[in-house]
Amino acid sequence: MAERLIQASRQRRAKAMTAAAGLAGQAAVPLLLCALLAPSGAYVLDDSEGLGREFDGIGAVSGGGATSRLLVNYPEPYRSEILDYLFKPNFGASLHILKVEIGGDGQTTDGTEPSHMHYALDENYFRGYEWWLMKEAKKRNPNITLIGLPWSFPGWLGKGFNWPYVNLQLTAYYIVTWIVGCKHYHDLDIDYIGIWNERAFDVNYIKVLRRMLNHQGLQHVKIIASDNLWEPISASMLLDPELLKVIDVIGAHYPGTLTVKDARLTKKKLWSSEDFSTVNSDMGAGCWGRILNQNYVNGYMTSTIAWNLVASYYQQLPYGHCGLMTAQEPWSGHYVVEAPVWVSAHTTQFTQPGWYYLKTVGHLERGGSYVALTDGLGNLTVIVETMSHKHSQCIRPLLPYFNVSHQFATFDLKGSFSQIPELQVWYTKLGKPSERFLFKQLDSLWLLDSGGSFTLELQEDELFTLTTLTSGRKGSFPPPPKPQRFPSVYEDNFNIDYPFFSEAPNFADQTGVFEYYVNMEDPGDHRFTLRQVLNQRPITWAADAFNTISVIGDYTWSNLTIKCDVYIETPEKGGVFIAGRVNKGGILIRSARGIFFWIFANGTYRVTGDLAGWIIYSLGHADVTAKKWYTLTLTLNGRFSSGKLNGKTLWKNISVNFPENGWAAIGTHSFEFAQFDNFRVEASH
Repeated sequence: MAERLIQASRQRRAKAMTAAAGLAGQAAVPLLLCALLAPSGAYVLDDSEGLGREFDGIGAVSGGGATSRLLVNYPEPYRSEILDYLFKPNFGASLHILKVEIGGDGQTTDGTEPSHMHYALDENYFRGYEWWLMKEAKKRNPNITLIGLPWSFPGWLGKGFNWPYVNLQLTAYYIVTWIVGCKHYHDLDIDYIGIWNERAFDVNYIKVLRRMLNHQGLQHVKIIASDNLWEPISASMLLDPELLKVIDVIGAHYPGTLTVKDARLTKKKLWSSEDFSTVNSDMGAGCWGRILNQNYVNGYMTSTIAWNLVASYYQQLPYGHCGLMTAQEPWSGHYVVEAPVWVSAHTTQFTQPGWYYLKTVGHLERGGSYVALTDGLGNLTVIVETMSHKHSQCIRPLLPYFNVSHQFATFDLKGSFSQIPELQVWYTKLGKPSERFLFKQLDSLWLLDSGGSFTLELQEDELFTLTTLTSGRKGSFPPPPKPQRFPSVYEDNFNIDYPFFSEAPNFADQTGVFEYYVNMEDPGDHRFTLRQVLNQRPITWAADAFNTISVIGDYTWSNLTIKCDVYIETPEKGGVFIAGRVNKGGILIRSARGIFFWIFANGTYRVTGDLAGWIIYSLGHADVTAKKWYTLTLTLNGRFSSGKLNGKTLWKNISVNFPENGWAAIGTHSFEFAQFDNFRVEASH
């Protein structure tokens, strides 16, 4: 292997020799081949006494929830470009792992994701967009690892309780059908399956799930538990030999780069199975760069998975901009390749699952850390980070203070690496725009004349990758379109015969599930509609509202007219609404304020200032019944609002002072079937 490397290096000798002459300094980064200045520390990279743990990859989460909601509606070529930046090998983030939510119909942070089984006898493996996303990821990287994890569950599994472990066999069956459906309908092999995101685990359920997987010939599907804290799962495994046997990976969330003794004693793979969750600014990039190294250095974690993959949901929902990149404008095509994409590339483009960490990894003397990995075939990748405390704080947990300062670090290659002739160099500097570089290739280092050692001058907030691999690339496309506001006039008649996705573009379900529907009973104007399809409350992960709601539009909208045809399916008790200036969503949806115009099957109407219906502005009689179409119109202008039923004023000049702006919305009273058609909004900011 060394001979091949030497031969390849000599073909590039001219380039390498210029590096030896110090021209790397042109990038404002002095790379010293010899320790001409007194170094702060010397570090040995050696495999003579064996290797460390096997590396399992770097990845990201789509879901938990509805974080990729707007991505699916992007026009081409921009949608494919975004996917390339995320998944294409040697191009951008080049992720090794994609973890998706197994939709369970409940609110799971930024929206609901539909279940493949809304009801006990219902199965549909084309709802939502996670199947599509997994296929797109596999198309770009056939070797990508796929993980499924439930956050919420459809209500029927609970048999009246808000709990997924009432019938262990039934819940295991539900999860296994999802895995089998992935394969049968989409030719997707799920590699790992989780238990219940950040909630209680049931020891017997985990065992039942393993048996059912094996019974279905899914022995290759491994189990991660418990996607919460290191304890009590680690102690439970040590006390229960059968549990220890059936769990393959202990996955902890936001571990702060640390693990616990019990987890290490299990001898299982340890993963940070959800991390990051930080705004994708340079601070977020610094957080990501620090934990990608230190999760292994401090905590022996061999995989780190970011929440979330791409910030593709309305920005004013919780955790706006907390994706590796941002794509929240399908109506314009605008997206932003944020710094965390290129921080990911420092590791992902120069390693693969199946590589091994060296035992010689650690902290730098004056702050920062280094890891080194090898494929066992002579290749070596070294990643050095010097992220400062000030510029690398993640959203959680609290980061204890540490200091990083200017230093020289000399690395000595020993063992099988001592004959490596040349290392490629990739560099990132976060911070001031004038000094900022993202994933820049520098001149390579020529090592034959330096006895296998090299010295780096390191400043704060830098990231270096030094590698034998020559395949790294900073991919790019022409700039995407400029950002634009959501169209001020927007309409959708839902007239689609065979929709590619189950949900209408730009509607973001916050409680309940709204899907395209073919109304067989109405061959006329309302054959194709949008229908709220849940008839019972799901087993919740967050605080779902008691009424269903889907929001749409521009959060800055204030003066607007919303018009929509509505159809109540439930006699007597049923009700529907249209709304404007809706000010909250995601996990905060229960407390959403706005102006809500309701009609009910019992022949009444209401105007409320909140989704819960506690703040009542007006109520009265309306000529309304179930099983009949009506047109509702809501007009908001300054401090006044008015409503029409079938074009006739039902109420007017109701004063509303709060909120001043927000989304448009549609929804139902409680979890009841209802349909919507010919939605139109006309707004002025």
